Amino acid sequence: MEVTTVSPSPVSPTGDDLCETDVTNVAIDGVLLLVCLCGLAGNGAVIWLQQRNSISLYIFDLAFVDFLFLLLMVPSTLLYLLETMSCSIIFPLTYLRILFLLSLLPYSLGLYLLTAVSIERCTSILCPLWYNRHCTQQLLEVVNAVLWALSVGFIVTVSSLCLCQENEHCQASLISMYAFNLFLFAPAMIISSTILFIKIKSGPQHQQPKRLDIVILLTVLIVLLFAVPLSLCNFLQELDYITVSFQVVLLLICIHSSIKPLIYFLVGSWRRDCSMGSCWKQCSIQSLRKALQRVFGEVKENPASSDGAALDTGV
Repeated sequence: MEVTTVSPSPVSPTGDDLCETDVTNVAIDGVLLLVCLCGLAGNGAVIWLQQRNSISLYIFDLAFVDFLFLLLMVPSTLLYLLETMSCSIIFPLTYLRILFLLSLLPYSLGLYLLTAVSIERCTSILCPLWYNRHCTQQLLEVVNAVLWALSVGFIVTVSSLCLCQENEHCQASLISMYAFNLFLFAPAMIISSTILFIKIKSGPQHQQPKRLDIVILLTVLIVLLFAVPLSLCNFLQELDYITVSFQVVLLLICIHSSIKPLIYFLVGSWRRDCSMGSCWKQCSIQSLRKALQRVFGEVKENPASSDGAALDTGV
């Protein structure tokens, strides 16, 4: 998205025609606020209940950055809703630029972390002996730190160029970041997740896939539905091929940042003898903790024995 052309809401204290779109804008802002509040609750629960070990290290950090972004989005959405309803300009243009630049962090870092999770899980299944010998907790922490540094470095560089009003440099930095996401990390995530899916489907019929593998595949699907198309749209917009609404961008990023905890809880809570209604009745802090343990506790298992042992059936 071209930061230098972001404008406040399409309303004006003296423009009556522009205020005719209030109902639509209020509806979008209301949905945005509801999504942010649900996402805050979900990511906050993951941060509070989750233990940091192996793959869950990435999940913890992903929930942390999503929580911080949604925490910023709640007051911003309230102000944006007030601006829409009052037909007056509240947001300064600089604030909208900063908000957009900050919104780049959760879905870029989410893409990087999920790519690392997919590759690690794929490696643990295809090469269990090599994985057990070389993939230590220290290595995972180093990779996690590198991904954080890469993502934050991109955001700092883009922000410094875009907030200094250097339009050409700003556009070039955004194009570089989007291209990096689309042509390096997205293909790596797709390839590793496809291999993981094929490996699961080609396993013995009596074995059920692990909850962790289901979570990874569903989360990758969410990223492919929201983060990757958003990067593609922003990439094409910087090349002047299309135009993307700022509200739509924020809504997609908020959905992307909010829906992942729901996947963890549903997959972790699901049992064969549990209908959707009865599972929701059992929802509590303790059940949510157990759901996370069922999903991410699997990483403590020895991957080398995963091919010979029965997989978790979720009972």
